Amino acid sequence: MAKSQWTKAEPKGLPLIEIVCLVLEEAAQKVIRNKGAAGVDGITFEDLSQFLEKHGEKIKQKLRNGTYIPAPVKRVDIPKPNGGTRMLGIPTLLDRTIQQAIVMTIGGDFEEQFSNKSYGFREGRNCQQEVLEAQEYVESGKCWVVEMDLSKFFDRVNHDILMDRVNRVITDKPLLKLIRRYLNAGIMEDGLVSPRTQGVPQGSPLSLLLSNVMLTELDWEIESRGLSHVRYADDCNIYVKSEKAAQRVLNSITQYVEGELKLRVNRDKSGTFRPKDSTFLGYTFSKADSKRIVVAEKSVKRL
Repeated sequence: MAKSQWTKAEPKGLPLIEIVCLVLEEAAQKVIRNKGAAGVDGITFEDLSQFLEKHGEKIKQKLRNGTYIPAPVKRVDIPKPNGGTRMLGIPTLLDRTIQQAIVMTIGGDFEEQFSNKSYGFREGRNCQQEVLEAQEYVESGKCWVVEMDLSKFFDRVNHDILMDRVNRVITDKPLLKLIRRYLNAGIMEDGLVSPRTQGVPQGSPLSLLLSNVMLTELDWEIESRGLSHVRYADDCNIYVKSEKAAQRVLNSITQYVEGELKLRVNRDKSGTFRPKDSTFLGYTFSKADSKRIVVAEKSVKRL
């Protein structure tokens, strides 16, 4: 059912890969303003403008003729607030620029198809808006929360399923080939490069867009069942009226996620809760008043 909801992007007059080349300098300025860390080539944001001035035309030609090969991403492990580590893949500043240009070129084609219940990594949307919508669900009597935690989502995205979703909207073959190359770019650690057969590097502009592409069908599936939910990237909460309904939804949506999307639900972190016992994006409902939202102390840093 979700498959039919994707619609092809309207033709833009120029090949999409050509538009990527046209917006490359603008994309570079965005990357420079972010002042991100250097990738495996050591080129910093201070160096990027001069690098593109010298090599930009050659890079554009490689993009146009399909010979551009992304560099491996640099592996960085950062501590998670609740323990453990999260792996980031840091692309080179050049690859970050090209990915940003891709997002600028095709992001709008996907944006108009995304669910209104999705708030993460979208312009004009934020977690505070999402929490207010969750509050409305609770105030309406939906006093059980189904928390869905996807285990290592960014590391486990199935490339074939993801590219199938991208192909349903984008038809430009050179651009599709380039996106696939970014998915397959290896990970460098201690000077050694490991191949990547699944997942999207968490830390790149393109991965933020692709994460929403991958999980939009989860939004559609939940909505098709008449359920109320909000999603921020791979964090998803569903609001229902009874404990029995909550358990039923948890079981059935888990089957959908693992069977159709080939992702894994973390059983230890997923479950059914009363709003006062549920924390979402650093917020929870106070025990004194289930309609009042307060910040959970353990998650303040995340905000």
